Order: sequence, then C-alpha cells, then structure tokens
Amino acid sequence: MGQLQKIDKQLGELGFQVIAVSPDRPEKIKELMQKSKGEFTLLSDSNLEAARKFGLVYRVNDETFDMLKGFGIDIEDASGEKHHLLPVPALFVTDRSARIHFSYANPDYKSRVSPDVVLAAAKAIK
Repeated sequence: MGQLQKIDKQLGELGFQVIAVSPDRPEKIKELMQKSKGEFTLLSDSNLEAARKFGLVYRVNDETFDMLKGFGIDIEDASGEKHHLLPVPALFVTDRSARIHFSYANPDYKSRVSPDVVLAAAKAIK
C-alpha cells in the first residue's frame, strides 16, 4: 500500500479510488488505519471469501506458521480464523462497471507492481 499512496492523488484525479482488502479482522484493520493515517479504504476479508473467488489463496504450512509466529506475526490473531490461509498479493484496476482492465498477482509478497505501471493502466482506461 505504501507504493500506491504515492500515486493516490493522481489516481483520484483520474476518477479512481484505491480500495485495499486485508486478511485481517475488522478490529485489526481499525488499529492499522489509526496508526498509518491511511487515505484509502481498507476492507476485511478475514475468512478469505473474496480471495478464494479470485483464486488467490494459499495455505501456510505448519513450519512457516511457526516461523511467522516467532517473528511476532500471528495470522490466527490477525484474522480471527484458524484456517492458516493467506492471500496472494494482487492488484486490479477496474472501470466503474467492475470490469478488470489490468491485474497483477505474485506469490512473492516482496515483488510488487510499480506505481508507474498502475498509473499507466489507469490512464489507458480513460
């Protein structure tokens, strides 16, 4: 989200709105939004219903779950669920009718699409 915040104003000027979907439960999202002072809409998908429909879900194996917990990342506490699932990071640029014009998904959470590419995709729709 940090990278998208850099182009949020430009996207707004083009008529786009940034909406993020998180696997965290609503209470955790509220905490995050208060800390980050985010200018975007952040929605909860803690049961991963939306992520499942997009085919963007993977199960965290026990070893990775324990490793994450050792780093202070408790996906059960964050989501309020015991499913041990996480969404693949993804981004979609849609028009007002929700038609997807551009999509990007990468299971490597460190690899994110460039804000310049997102902005170009948004401009191409206009």
